[in-house]
Amino acid sequence: MNVKALLLALLLPVSAAAQGFAGLGQSADGFALPDPATRFVFPDDHGPHDDFRIEWWYATANLRGADGQDYGIQWTLFRSALASGGNAVDQVWMAHAAISAPSGHVATERFARGGAGTAGVTASPFAARIDEWHMTGPTLSDVAVFAQGTDFAIDLAFVADGPFVAQGVEGFSVKSDAGQASHYYSQPFYEVSGTLTLPGGDVAVTGQGWLDREWSSAPLTATQTGWDWTSLHLDGGEKLMVYRLRDADGSAYTTGTWISADGTPTPLAPGEVEMTAGRTARVEGRDIPVAWTITIPARAVEIAIEAIYPQSWMDVSVAYWEGPVRATGTHPGIGYLEMTGYAPD
Repeated sequence: MNVKALLLALLLPVSAAAQGFAGLGQSADGFALPDPATRFVFPDDHGPHDDFRIEWWYATANLRGADGQDYGIQWTLFRSALASGGNAVDQVWMAHAAISAPSGHVATERFARGGAGTAGVTASPFAARIDEWHMTGPTLSDVAVFAQGTDFAIDLAFVADGPFVAQGVEGFSVKSDAGQASHYYSQPFYEVSGTLTLPGGDVAVTGQGWLDREWSSAPLTATQTGWDWTSLHLDGGEKLMVYRLRDADGSAYTTGTWISADGTPTPLAPGEVEMTAGRTARVEGRDIPVAWTITIPARAVEIAIEAIYPQSWMDVSVAYWEGPVRATGTHPGIGYLEMTGYAPD
């Protein structure tokens, strides 16, 4: 068994694999649990939380090339603890990088074991690294983002012109009626510029970026089969995050956050927001919903989102769909969509 296969065998029980990386947190024995009384402290909370079982640093960007084409990128670093206690050697690191482009979707991944010096995160100055991939800068509000695969590279600057935003109630983000939760905040105000390298050559790009930071030890219930998550940059300057956690019985737990143009968040309670699937595309033997309608009746919001590149499949060890979307309706804009747990026929 190679190193990657061994790490995945340790990390992902079969029952959790469909849930994506959050499925690693089904068992919280010995680990800390999110506390609704906790408040974020920056820059400390930009760094790792080794007393929790899982966390991630997750960046996306909607970009327009100098060639006039739409592009999307994802850069994510995951940390998972094999045992409680915070020992470096018990930490496993995994990273994903991808570009969605007119020429197709390309993606790759990296793995590392803690204690070897090849991966880790520091809060100030901010640095998240795995091998030569990095997200680094004087602060998390001003970072250089780099990753490369065999046939692509991402080399971008993310500079924020707005505040970090707590998701849920003061950063306590509930995932189910049973009370599973995480600590969760975002930076949805990045201006992004730089270069994408693709088989056809380099493309200069500019656009808008979004960062999610989340940590927990048991964020999902055993019966939740996957999620549909979107983040949107709306033309009026507002931001919107909505997620829908699907249960095996056919029900779903849907919530999110409305973010004003000045960064003020308003949590959306379950039942206050709906996310309804529309047309599907055939992707890797699966019927994937690549169009959705988001409604918030109390705000007179009805937004239709649709994948720009429906074949944005992340063909990595824990496979899922991830790509840029275009929004129309009452609040047009652009954003990103992630969907996990869709099984092949």
